[in-house]
Amino acid sequence: MTPNRSITGVAGSEQARPVARLDSAKLRRRSLTADAWHRLRRNRLALVGLAIIVLMVLSAVAAPLLTPFSPVRMSPRDAFQPPGSAHPFGTDEYGRDLLSRVLYGSRVSLEVGLISVGISLLVGTLLGLVSGYFLGPVDMIISRLMDVLFAFPAILLALVLIAILGQGIDRVMIAIGLVYTPLFTRVCRGSVLAERGKAYVEAARMIGTSNFGILRRHIFRNVLAPLTIQASLCMSYAILAEAALSFLGLGTQPPTPSWGIMLSKGRNLLNLSPWLSLWPGLAIMVTVFAFNVLGDGLRDALDPQLKGR
Repeated sequence: MTPNRSITGVAGSEQARPVARLDSAKLRRRSLTADAWHRLRRNRLALVGLAIIVLMVLSAVAAPLLTPFSPVRMSPRDAFQPPGSAHPFGTDEYGRDLLSRVLYGSRVSLEVGLISVGISLLVGTLLGLVSGYFLGPVDMIISRLMDVLFAFPAILLALVLIAILGQGIDRVMIAIGLVYTPLFTRVCRGSVLAERGKAYVEAARMIGTSNFGILRRHIFRNVLAPLTIQASLCMSYAILAEAALSFLGLGTQPPTPSWGIMLSKGRNLLNLSPWLSLWPGLAIMVTVFAFNVLGDGLRDALDPQLKGR
């Protein structure tokens, strides 16, 4: 009876080992996430940025509940009213409520930022994974293409792409996404180069894991942190780019409210009605500030080299 019990015990322990490994892996991932969140909470400036972004998202979603005025309805009798009880932000040259236009304009900015950064993240990550892992001619072609895109100033490249694609908010998002793709490609490529020579990648190759499996299961997980940081920083770049293109008349088209259009319309009336440019300018400044400080906080929280600081 004793040998049977020992054999059963050994078999049971062998079956328990994979489960124990899985549990330890889950606990390790949870501990890393909890540690990153703990480090982020210690950064008060990053929490301020996060709170501003959450407040902006909520105000954009609840814009119809926060103001009774339409952002596009004209009322010539109410034109150029200064900020007051009826119109907290005042009105523009067509009598439209500026608070409504700023709130609805945040929808455009956040939509353009999310979708354009999503395009950059998707395309740049795929190119960076392929370039950094396979190297050789593929890496040379992708890297040289990214160098060509980097040679153009961002706004100039966006203007060229819009001239090719045509005007419209959807084309603006595509153009901005392509403009910032090289940033994600370089970040991803550098992270892949740092990971591809490590022992766990060599072990995966030796047991017969395919290149796609190594990229998907192992390397991609370890490049998520720098990509997340880059995405949060690029949100501010994309919002600024959309405002600049709308300011030039190539982005969002009237009567759709946009912070860039509001700045463009109000620049000629600064002496008469400075609030026309004040509120959209403050909205852009606060939004860019929030995403920048949140990106810095995420960098400090997710970068393992900064854990000892």
